[in-house]
Amino acid sequence: MSLATRNGTGPVDAPIAPPKVLRQRRVRPGLLGLAVLLIALGGLGAAFAVTSVRATGSYLAVARPVEVGRTLSADDLVTVQVAGGQGLRPVPAGRLNEVVGKRAAVALAPGTLLTPAQLTDDPLLGPGQQQISLDLAPGQVPAKRLHPGDRVLLVSTPNRTANGQSAGSTRFEATVIDTATPSSSSVVVYVALTARDVPAIVALAAQDRIAVVLTGAA
Repeated sequence: MSLATRNGTGPVDAPIAPPKVLRQRRVRPGLLGLAVLLIALGGLGAAFAVTSVRATGSYLAVARPVEVGRTLSADDLVTVQVAGGQGLRPVPAGRLNEVVGKRAAVALAPGTLLTPAQLTDDPLLGPGQQQISLDLAPGQVPAKRLHPGDRVLLVSTPNRTANGQSAGSTRFEATVIDTATPSSSSVVVYVALTARDVPAIVALAAQDRIAVVLTGAA
């Protein structure tokens, strides 16, 4: 109890001011839930990052250009370390022996990961087809270089009869299997075509009456 003096009179009792009480701030349930959600998301993000790092593995990548239809060898591939790779489905390095000997279903570019969809066991020579070779001069080849899987049209050139008239031309669809250049003046093109067309093409080739037209690149 404190004493106060009023105009020279004696001390009298005076009330003491009560201490101020700070009101506690109420925490809104919505903000609390948001904070918990952000913490949970942060934890999930950290877990995902750790999982991605731990998912690093050895996979097969293309070491050099491989054309469509070419048979893969070990020299065409290289082992690389890749982290994550979800959705890519690259071929694990441990499956190298399974990959060697398969054909490229599409053109393979160096530095890209190899996937199962890029490989095939199917030969370029399909059912009911036969393969023949055409020995052409460089000027008779329709492109600077033909690739396996290119689609070509074999057209017979005119054959003038004794009376000076030329017979009509015929066309045959074929697929390029491979090419070779034995000399600077010769390009050998190996093509696959329907077995029933083979006799006619052989006869036209013997008469040097075949023109090759590129209709579709692999």
